[in-house]
Amino acid sequence: MSPGVYSAKKKNGKIYFRSNITYHSKHISLGSFLSEQAASDAYKEANLLLYDNTISLNQAFAKCNTLNYEKIVVLINFRDNHIYLSNPIILQKNYFVYYLSPTEEYKFDIDDLFYYTTHKILRRGNSLYVNDYGMQYRILDKYGIHSHSVPGRDYEFVNGDPTDLRYSNIRVINPYYGVINSGDEINPIYNAKIHINGNISLGTYDSAELAAIAYNKACDIAKDCGFIKDYPQNFISSISPQKYADIYTSINLPKNFLNYVKYKDFK
Repeated sequence: MSPGVYSAKKKNGKIYFRSNITYHSKHISLGSFLSEQAASDAYKEANLLLYDNTISLNQAFAKCNTLNYEKIVVLINFRDNHIYLSNPIILQKNYFVYYLSPTEEYKFDIDDLFYYTTHKILRRGNSLYVNDYGMQYRILDKYGIHSHSVPGRDYEFVNGDPTDLRYSNIRVINPYYGVINSGDEINPIYNAKIHINGNISLGTYDSAELAAIAYNKACDIAKDCGFIKDYPQNFISSISPQKYADIYTSINLPKNFLNYVKYKDFK
């Protein structure tokens, strides 16, 4: 048998081959293969990457035909940073890079390293997410960016790079459902809206929190009037429950909204 290659048998009796390599006392599995030759090629590629530190990551992607890109990233990181991480991560100074493919990489703060070494990043449509306790969580949710948020309107990447997910590079403009800041940083103007067969204005407010409470109240009224849409509600941690209740009670929503939900034939 070739170096680093072992045969194994499936439950149905079919033979397959596994490839392994040991580096700095770490026993590393390289995967399962249909032929001894493929398993041997994987071992040779891994041996080359681990013992020739002149080979860059991009060169490794070009040279290796058997190892998958994730294993290549793992091996290069282990070789250069002496830390074995099971996910395709390259450590950098004060941050790390997660590779979703050989040409798609995302930067994260080092504080998030433990989370992403134990949670694999996946893609669903245009969203990145992780599986956590059987649930799917969007990565942008960690930054307070909702699924309905529009880049450039509700949030922005400070340096213009949407693959740079370090906290300092993300600025949330509109953190609440149904709230849009139509002003600027010096003179903010917070408009509250609710979507019922189109957007209905709920008025303009002096703060995002007031607008968010107005939106919450509009959602409650719409539900009380029989609208069955599941409107997401805003949680406002900066306001005490008593103050929230006082503001909620004092807000007077526009008559056009109240008349619409009261008389609209939604059935």
